[in-house]
Amino acid sequence: MSKQQTRIEHDSMGELKVPADALYAAQTQRAVQNFPISGLRMPRQFIRALGLIKSACAAANLELGHLGKAEAKAIRKAAEVVARGEVDAHFPIDVFQTGSGTSSNMNANEVIATLANAGGKVAIHPNDHVNMGQSSNDVIPTAIQVSGHLAVQEHLLPALKHLKKTIEARAKELSKVTKTGRTHLMDAMPVTFGQELGGWAAQIGSAIERIEDAGKRLRRLPQGGTAVGTGINADPKFGRQVAAELTTLSGVKFEAAANLFEGISAQDAAVEMSGQLNTLACVLMKIANDLRWMNSGPLAGLGEIELPALQPGSSIMPGKVNPVIPEATAMVCAQVMGNHTTVTVAGASGNFQLNVMLPVIALNLLQSIEILGNAGRQLADAAIAGFRVREDNIRAALDRNPILVTALNPVIGYEKGAATAKQAYKEGRPILEVAMETTGMSEKELRKLLDPAVLAKGGIHGGGGGGG
Repeated sequence: MSKQQTRIEHDSMGELKVPADALYAAQTQRAVQNFPISGLRMPRQFIRALGLIKSACAAANLELGHLGKAEAKAIRKAAEVVARGEVDAHFPIDVFQTGSGTSSNMNANEVIATLANAGGKVAIHPNDHVNMGQSSNDVIPTAIQVSGHLAVQEHLLPALKHLKKTIEARAKELSKVTKTGRTHLMDAMPVTFGQELGGWAAQIGSAIERIEDAGKRLRRLPQGGTAVGTGINADPKFGRQVAAELTTLSGVKFEAAANLFEGISAQDAAVEMSGQLNTLACVLMKIANDLRWMNSGPLAGLGEIELPALQPGSSIMPGKVNPVIPEATAMVCAQVMGNHTTVTVAGASGNFQLNVMLPVIALNLLQSIEILGNAGRQLADAAIAGFRVREDNIRAALDRNPILVTALNPVIGYEKGAATAKQAYKEGRPILEVAMETTGMSEKELRKLLDPAVLAKGGIHGGGGGGG
């Protein structure tokens, strides 16, 4: 087997062999050799953000008179190739690298410089030109915020809005179907499917509001702070100009942070967004588990609904079908909760003027956004949109639910109600039948008072007094 062909590159530390066909140079190669740790690469959205930022920085430097037109054009053209994902193979550095992400910033600078120099019309240096007015210490935090905000706006929020709309449509469709409510996993007063699903939709709606609110902080960028937040070697107008250029490039509103020291020394905006993703994971876990319980059976479980049959459920038990989409969703939620723990620890790892766990924040934040959006769409389309309600099972359970006696509390009092419920449980008889014996009330009156559809509306239906 022939050895890989190489070329010699150099940086401030000396010469180094680099793969002959690599678009990167010495600093990237040093990082590849220094960090053979996980095989995990920086996410696509993060590399896209680096490309957008480098293009915006070149445009800003041109506008402010610090970069020539030909140089800026070449850098922007190359940076946009990076943003489109055409050269992702040339971003080989492990996530677990220098905590500032300097290696990934220089990876982008070197690739863009190589591409910009390909035409031979300009001489672009990765530090002097591509990185002009910048530091890894403001580029990488900015890339985290840009990539996170774009991923939320373009991927996660559309998925959540679709999920909410799907749930609301089913809630409306099933608004008159009454079922046994449950607290502590035990039979409780009746609710409608519309009410139950309406609760899910409200949870998703609240999650959307929280995420949108956190996005306001995520779009305030620290670009322009350079090394420590003072803006050394950057035009005072640079940060505002870059934010304006990024807004034009992405179509999503960005602005310069009011305090650049905050944005470089801390990762509070990313931690906040991760926290809202963690809350969303709790929401989706609740919905997924409700679906699994409602689908359980089909004979020995609750059997209230039948989820779409998507694949065989067992390699040994023929005919078994499992709730695979809620299960996958629950695993996504567990992953996101773990990601948030990582982001929390990383966010607390700022020392003086710099946070030094930036790459792992980017990895976990972007993964959470990606998998939550994907799971939300699958939950909507492959589970909630198509489940069938088993009304025969639901009606049978309702008819035998002794807890319906709660509606008689205003008429017969709590103690007599409890005795009636216990007798119905013990004898396995419908509550209506037992209540006729224990209360002396007529079947007509009891049917009216114990009607599950009426009880699901809440309020007092009995009239009269009685103990509580």
